[in-house]
Amino acid sequence: MDSALTGLAVARVDVFGYTLSYAHGDYVMSSRRVVSSLPSTIVRVQTRDGHLGYGETCPLGPTYLPAFAEGARAALAQLAPGLLGTDATNLAAVWARMEGSLRGHLYAKSAVDIACWDILGKATGCSVATLLGGVLQSDLPLYVAVPMAEPEVMADFVLRQRELGIHRFQLKLGGAPELDALRASTIAAATSAEDAIIADANGGWRRQDAIIALRQLEGLERILLEQPCPTLAECLAIRHLTTLPMVLDEVIVDLGALTRAASLDAMDHINLKLGRVGGLSQARLLRDAAVELGIRLTVEDTWGGDLTTAAVSQLAAGVPPDSLFAASYMNDWTNEHIAGYQPRSANGRGRVASAPGLGVEIDEEMLGSPLFTVAL
Repeated sequence: MDSALTGLAVARVDVFGYTLSYAHGDYVMSSRRVVSSLPSTIVRVQTRDGHLGYGETCPLGPTYLPAFAEGARAALAQLAPGLLGTDATNLAAVWARMEGSLRGHLYAKSAVDIACWDILGKATGCSVATLLGGVLQSDLPLYVAVPMAEPEVMADFVLRQRELGIHRFQLKLGGAPELDALRASTIAAATSAEDAIIADANGGWRRQDAIIALRQLEGLERILLEQPCPTLAECLAIRHLTTLPMVLDEVIVDLGALTRAASLDAMDHINLKLGRVGGLSQARLLRDAAVELGIRLTVEDTWGGDLTTAAVSQLAAGVPPDSLFAASYMNDWTNEHIAGYQPRSANGRGRVASAPGLGVEIDEEMLGSPLFTVAL
């Protein structure tokens, strides 16, 4: 049957924009990157029979990855016409249509892919987590990023988050290596054996600075090293010089990159960001491959609010507990909430919704008017 005649064919795509502000003032990373607010983009896909699915994409500014908010919106304007008439629940066909309309721009495709998973869940009465392979945990350990600042300021931030039940901390480093080592040692001294600390340079060191930092980080307990340098080759060179467990993030862009890095024994742990790999369909492949390869996972996205958090939680629910380091509930990091601040966290852990689809209800009034609409 022609998909345009079925009830689940895409009849309309609406694209909305809103601003997400950081709940703790300024989010500071290496290379003098500072974020206080970000434009986020919401995609609403509607089928002929009235099913609605939602997805979100929110790049972390224009200098973190090859992605930016205006680019997402321009890419969606290019993609959306090709989706009309496609069965929204045929995820492979949706992906093929997007690839046929525009190469690359996975961060924009991510929002469409997530919205179609939301529709599939609602149409079948299943949670997205169930459809992605099943639920192995419905209560997820969470981490929080600690913005780069003076050592004492970062330590105070960590202690406040510990009072809320968080025990996994990602320190934003990648500046002067001696000061970065002091930041890490100050926080290590302020925390205890139940706390894990990730020294995350976001690729901000080159090899020499990374080596200098390593000399001082090596003696600290409970430290993991994340993406010290911008390239896989540099990170691999550093990997050979340290006993610190290695986390790779920005260079894990697809399944090929994951398997290449694994074949080189380049890491013990990856950060899996939905937007970077193109959404839930592609992230599921990387999730399951990482588990099979014995690589631990942090499941997250570049940034986002309630919708991003819902999608992250649904994917993370299918990771075996001994393979999941943490998830990020980014709606705890932001002030604006378009789905009633759901899903929620408590005591350093995040609950996973079991309702159909992503399990959240969008406040349509908060979305306002679409930036643009494409319809049959």
